[in-house]
Amino acid sequence: MKNPADYLADRVFEARRPRRELQPVVAYADAVQAVEQALADAEKYKYLLMRALRRHRDELAPAPAPAAPETRVLPLYPEGLPLAA
Repeated sequence: MKNPADYLADRVFEARRPRRELQPVVAYADAVQAVEQALADAEKYKYLLMRALRRHRDELAPAPAPAAPETRVLPLYPEGLPLAA
């Protein structure tokens, strides 16, 4: 993953303000473009991370248990008893 400064590294130039030393400057359009590129990279890294997590989860998931044979369910009480009020 890139360092945030790497997105601006090739867009920085130096400018001198009146009576001051040279200072690094980035144009507004270049800054916006760098932010858009960083957001696109973040989406890519998010996609890759989520895909890796899904694969890891699938590898750790237990194998499905074999289906149990159907058994007959018997009622607890015989039929014909009066219902409680």
